[in-house]
Amino acid sequence: MIRSGSYRPSSGTSKPRAEGEREVEGLAGCGRGLEVKGLRDSVLGLGKLWRLGTASRGDFMFSADRLIRLVVEEGLNQLPYKECMVTTPTGYKYEGVKFEKGNCGVSIMRSGEAMEQGLRDCCRSIRIGKILIQSDEETQRAKVYYAKFPPDIYRRKVLLMYPILSTGNTVIEAVKVLIEHGVQPSVIILLSLFSTPHGAKSIIQEFPEITILTTEVHPVAPTHFGQKYFGTD
Repeated sequence: MIRSGSYRPSSGTSKPRAEGEREVEGLAGCGRGLEVKGLRDSVLGLGKLWRLGTASRGDFMFSADRLIRLVVEEGLNQLPYKECMVTTPTGYKYEGVKFEKGNCGVSIMRSGEAMEQGLRDCCRSIRIGKILIQSDEETQRAKVYYAKFPPDIYRRKVLLMYPILSTGNTVIEAVKVLIEHGVQPSVIILLSLFSTPHGAKSIIQEFPEITILTTEVHPVAPTHFGQKYFGTD
């Protein structure tokens, strides 16, 4: 996973780079704390499957949903938690942890909506907002057409969902909208399946405190994701 920024769970500490982690090519000098973890063969296999032009929509969705689940669970690992004590059915005490209140998801329509079910599978009652951003036909600049969030989003940690980071412009506009609603970049965790070096670098340079989680960084973006996933290709 790419990780950037300084946001960490309140009860955790920053960890040294693990074996198999490496710096991301093309991202040097763009900010602090950028790392990419070594991908397991199973993840690499899933990435290959949803790049195949001959893959059926069923196989494509299966591999995409598995990658989404992996990224979502890693994103949840970044959220603050607190210790708690529970009593088991046999009467024993168990010391565990639970998430602190005040988390929500925000999907960037339409491709980001593909990640909503993966988040709900892990957090059934989590609130999810939406942002619709499209390129202006005349200027080709990203333009916000719709945004709806929980009314108290300024108090929440935000899991921003957008599967493919190409230029990074769409995410940058989405973060600006969240900032306008009182959300600080330091509490935004961007969940993505794929990023180009340029896309990740653009976002980090604009918002150094944001956190990005993804499964792969590569110069060529699989921009067919949304059409293939929703069956409109």
